[in-house]
Amino acid sequence: MRHYVGCMDARLTRRSRPFRRLTAALTMGLCLSAALLASTGLAHGSSTARASATAPLGGVNIGGVGALPLSVADREIARARALHAGVVRTAIPWSVMEPSGSGQLAPHALAYTDRLMADAGKSGIKVIAFVDSTPCWASSAPASLLSTCKPNRTGKAGAWPPTNPATYAAFMAFLAQRYGPDLAALEVWNEPDQANELYLAGPNKPKRYTELVRAAYPAIKAVAPSLPVLAGSLVGYNGKFLRAMYAAGIKGYYNGLAVHFYALTLASLREFREVQVANRDTSPLWLDEFGWSSCWPQYKLQQEQACVTPKIQAQNITNLYRSLARTPYVAAQVLYEMQGSTRENFGVLNEHGARKPAFAALSRVLTSPFGPVSPVTLALRRSGNQVVASGSGPVGDIMRMEAFQGATLRFRASFTLNRFNRYTLALPSVLGTHGLRVRVYQQWLGPSRDAQKSI
Repeated sequence: MRHYVGCMDARLTRRSRPFRRLTAALTMGLCLSAALLASTGLAHGSSTARASATAPLGGVNIGGVGALPLSVADREIARARALHAGVVRTAIPWSVMEPSGSGQLAPHALAYTDRLMADAGKSGIKVIAFVDSTPCWASSAPASLLSTCKPNRTGKAGAWPPTNPATYAAFMAFLAQRYGPDLAALEVWNEPDQANELYLAGPNKPKRYTELVRAAYPAIKAVAPSLPVLAGSLVGYNGKFLRAMYAAGIKGYYNGLAVHFYALTLASLREFREVQVANRDTSPLWLDEFGWSSCWPQYKLQQEQACVTPKIQAQNITNLYRSLARTPYVAAQVLYEMQGSTRENFGVLNEHGARKPAFAALSRVLTSPFGPVSPVTLALRRSGNQVVASGSGPVGDIMRMEAFQGATLRFRASFTLNRFNRYTLALPSVLGTHGLRVRVYQQWLGPSRDAQKSI
């Protein structure tokens, strides 16, 4: 997971040149690039965007393979079936499956994976399996970490890639051959660009990750030619890690790029896609981790993400799924996660397994992905010598505000919504408090879906 720092970029138009100093006073946070704020044709609703008639594959993340009773696999798939999920995403840790050596499979882990895949297949649900965590015997970790490495468990040594990528490729080929018909995709590793190095550690990460992908892709295709291979699993929207992987030769060794964007999800997807387009990469994006923690008001932040209420969590799920329903370059959207905990309240079920409002919301959009999103709203009021604009909008993207006097644009601002999807913005006093027409819209939806008021 990552934290996306939002911004408000406000400016007066040329006719108000003496008041440009207000720009600095009205700018907060880290502003996105001009390319993101411009109409690129990548946002849904843009005049050059092509809407898809088929919704992305929809589903939810579930618990990974581990030392669990087989009945847990039954329960996870039963819950996914109740949600009407088309896909579930789960972890198959390499260290848990092959703790002692190549081809030496742990019996219980294998039995659990077999059960999960069989249950999913019977329920008409496909599985995205991501595979990370290097076993002790294969890890390139320093000796100080290897000395504490324990088989059958994930740990710091497991975050280091294997000394020989071929060992990982052989395990991926085994999974592809054994479970190919039940899989929606095999995903190479998890969040290799995560700064905390919980999943991929060590030097030269873009290069070493690319080596894993280049080894795994042909091995998987040799036994399951039609099975999609996902690279990436990236958290960084700005494309820096992706460009480094392009330089290392990753293009041509995947069928899709997995991305994990938790805040400003739509803006992140658009910015990331621009990097792809600039590098002539037309592979689809699999948004297979995103979500909101319903930890408000007990906490303000969880896992670097702003806490929201259960009601807002459900509303966000509806709006995000429907916003992406006709986006041609998004192949899947898979919510994080099925069941939450006291440490991570992202689940559509709480820590006790009870359904939250998010469960019903997710079930509805998985059944009926096409539909309206929450409208942008706007109210204007006078406060002293200023006009104050306030309202709400759908989650996921930069908002735009424009103020006109007559037909002349006098002021524009780019800003983000708060955790409750609301905003309040005082217009510069130089504009006065009469004769103003204000409009607000979400970048993703475009100006045609704006809200307008006059005062």
